[in-house]
Amino acid sequence: MAISLAALLAVQSLGLKKSSLAETTSHQDIRWVAVTELEDPQRFLNGGELVLTTGLRMKSAPEQRRFVRQVQRAGAVGIGFGVGLTHDAVPPALVAEANRWGLPVVEVPYGTPFIAISKLVADAQSADHYSKLERLIAGHQILARALLTGGGLSELLKHLGGMLRTDIVLTQFTAELYNSGAAAPDAHSWASYPIPTGRRDACTLWVRQPFEDSGIIGYAQNLISVELNNMVKQRQAERALCGQVLEDVIHGTLDPSEATRRLAGTGINSTRKNVVLLAGSEAHHKQLVTSSLPRALEKAVTAVVGKDLITVIADDGRGATALARSLSDHLAEAGIHATIGIGGAYTKPNGLRWSYFEARDAASHGLPVNEPERLSLTSLLLASEDVPLADMANESLNPLRTFDAAHGAELMTTLESYLTNNGSVAAVAEALTLHRNTVRYRLAQITELTGYDPSVTADRVQLWLALAVSRLGSRHQG
Repeated sequence: MAISLAALLAVQSLGLKKSSLAETTSHQDIRWVAVTELEDPQRFLNGGELVLTTGLRMKSAPEQRRFVRQVQRAGAVGIGFGVGLTHDAVPPALVAEANRWGLPVVEVPYGTPFIAISKLVADAQSADHYSKLERLIAGHQILARALLTGGGLSELLKHLGGMLRTDIVLTQFTAELYNSGAAAPDAHSWASYPIPTGRRDACTLWVRQPFEDSGIIGYAQNLISVELNNMVKQRQAERALCGQVLEDVIHGTLDPSEATRRLAGTGINSTRKNVVLLAGSEAHHKQLVTSSLPRALEKAVTAVVGKDLITVIADDGRGATALARSLSDHLAEAGIHATIGIGGAYTKPNGLRWSYFEARDAASHGLPVNEPERLSLTSLLLASEDVPLADMANESLNPLRTFDAAHGAELMTTLESYLTNNGSVAAVAEALTLHRNTVRYRLAQITELTGYDPSVTADRVQLWLALAVSRLGSRHQG
């Protein structure tokens, strides 16, 4: 342990005597010993020193008082005045000035060399340094052991909080990965430490003040960073496995009992109502599928299906919207711009399948959070892998796309407008700023190229379905 002036006075072999009444800094640790005979030693002091002098240049009372003021302003813990050389006793003016400024003064007898005091302080400093180093190494071992023995982040942070004797919180954007029981941290009473991961899932370690950091926080930051990267890899693997099961359920390739069993293996209880949340992002799909989830969804089962992040929650539908919004906010905080589709709440594997297609259909509306609607005919047909709808749609529409590309025509645009406006030539002409005869001419071209006449109900349904399948399926390719 570092030594104080009060402790030095208690060392009988030194023979030190208290000269002043001041005790303000008597119990403060001495950082170092400075021996000086300068009239103004202030610029050579850093604060926390015990200043030793024989008063060689302090002949007059003004000089003695000035010396005290200079030492006190420098932040020294006290003065050790050596007697028996220049002065037979500690000068009264020096003691009076020290009392005035609250600076302790001790008398150092002639038989006690200054080096004996310096060595004692240095030994104490060295012992204190080694003691702190030993505690730091022991702390490193405790934190590493907590992580390596399977305790994970929570066990590591629990030990860290115990070492610092304060509260610990670990946040990841809007999610709280760990909280020792304290309220949400703030910038005023908490210290924040960024956790580098090299990914978009950066975290912040919050430590409630006051606390004393001996260097253990820096080591903890590195351990947390390693564990977070391990968690990302584990998350990827788990979501890939769950995705394989969900794809089999979605494609309808499993019988109900096998589907129930395999879903249970992923943590999904299909005997209860479940809701599918589908998050899609064309711009950030790679970051999306590895992203963390908000705390509200920490117990949900997540999977990757195609380019989409699927979250399955046990819910009767009443809490799904709030959970979808929390997911949207969390992803936005992480810089991931995604659309969230909400499915309906159903039991059984086939219900989960329906919820998926409802969520997928809802996500195609393009809002940050999209409420579920009645399952459309298009989505129901897409749910069957046995119906080659995508091929049928391309077969119907590709002749129009090819013609448009070759001639700069707008047959696809005209067809979409015609179907949207319920077959009204006048409405299409107004919407596209065309003459009605031009619209009729284009409709005739569509009939000639596709073999389907948009004015005939059966053919119109075929073309509408082809466009709907094309729109819904394009964002899920790849």
